[in-house]
Amino acid sequence: MNLVFNIPRLTISSHRGGAGKTIFTLGLINLLNEKGIKIAPFKKGPDYIDAGWLSKIAEKPCRNLDLFLFDKKEVLFSFYLGSQNADIAILEGNRGLYDGVDEEGSCSTAELAKLLKSPVILVLDCTKATRSMAALVKGFMEFDKEIEIKGVILNNIARPRHEKIIRNSIERYTDAKVLGVIPRLKNMVKERHLGLVTHFEKDSSFLKDLRGKLSENVDLESIIEMAKKVSPLEIPEFSLVKGVKTYKVKIGVFLDQAFQFYYPENFEFLQSYGGELFFINSFEERRLPSDISGLYLGGGFPEIFAQALAENKELKKDVKEAIESGMPVYAECGGLMYLGEEIEWQGKNFPMTGVLPIKFKVDTKPHGHGYVIAKVESENPYFKINDTILGHEFHYSYPYKMDLKKGMKTVFKLEKGTGLDGTRDGILYKNLLASYTHIHIFSVKYWAENFLELAYKFKNS
Repeated sequence: MNLVFNIPRLTISSHRGGAGKTIFTLGLINLLNEKGIKIAPFKKGPDYIDAGWLSKIAEKPCRNLDLFLFDKKEVLFSFYLGSQNADIAILEGNRGLYDGVDEEGSCSTAELAKLLKSPVILVLDCTKATRSMAALVKGFMEFDKEIEIKGVILNNIARPRHEKIIRNSIERYTDAKVLGVIPRLKNMVKERHLGLVTHFEKDSSFLKDLRGKLSENVDLESIIEMAKKVSPLEIPEFSLVKGVKTYKVKIGVFLDQAFQFYYPENFEFLQSYGGELFFINSFEERRLPSDISGLYLGGGFPEIFAQALAENKELKKDVKEAIESGMPVYAECGGLMYLGEEIEWQGKNFPMTGVLPIKFKVDTKPHGHGYVIAKVESENPYFKINDTILGHEFHYSYPYKMDLKKGMKTVFKLEKGTGLDGTRDGILYKNLLASYTHIHIFSVKYWAENFLELAYKFKNS
């Protein structure tokens, strides 16, 4: 039986990526929180960095919603789960509103907004444009009339005359309401490779100025009213835990500035099966905890902190010895790089753990960027052979020297994606599986139980 559920909600989108969605969404959440309104944050797509900022500002875990990695039932369930004890749900889209994986716009923010029956606010970068913004908005509204584009935010407004022409044009030629403006701001979060500087590295001092500007220039009451005018959703039945067995094991998780790319649901599934997560700072901890039975090494920015990682020789030694002893270790992207021989970054070489005979180089352009479709071709303890794994990758690094030793093999053949060499990914060595591909538990639900089963056997061996 489906559950009828309703919560005020909004989708923040744009005509393109980089137009100011994230800055506006962060400022809006902060402003609403200051007024005592509890926000449930969501991010469209497989994105960790924006989601990390949204989590920090909302003070509530941000969940990713994605129609490529999940089916519609799972998207609705995740939305329901993440909206508990909140007053308003805010979803930040990615790229442009209608941008998807094909010409049909599959998996786009627009399709997600339709599924969630959510009104849309467009954030428009108005740099070097005036009346043309009205034509843009009109086109967006006519393109798919099932999408409820209710209002727009004008970003990068230079001066009052600039705003007046755009505001009057949009409200004359379209039914969209101009809900406010964002003047050109300083001291905002900067971008680098992979996206914004992460919330681990940049403090939130910029929010004070942003909140002040939005308070002066945005019609907050209209936005709140817009969020309330939504229809109820039907949430399908969904069981978070499919199995019946629980495992009392401790899993070490690297979590710090270098390793921070994790989905909340991946943690929740591990915990729901009885796994206890022990978070490890790879800079501060000199040894692995003696009572852990597995390791989870997520993605992040090991290249930026490569010197500090290289200098922590004791921890690197412990990780290598744990893997050699058969401890189950699951590593994604940055975790994979940490397990190689070295990382070359900005002309310098930094030694890593040396578990895998791979040398990584970080380039100035992406080597893998987008969704991954991986066929499981080799036996391994984490995934079922012949299964298709849906995931994603985003890395500027690549193996410039790789010579797998006896006992090492790749388990994924890529139907879509780049991985290690354009065709393969996922290195298996003993009970280690290290891959450029990031997975979300909703696309491979048995992963958590298999991981914990391995850890349980290791603990009792």
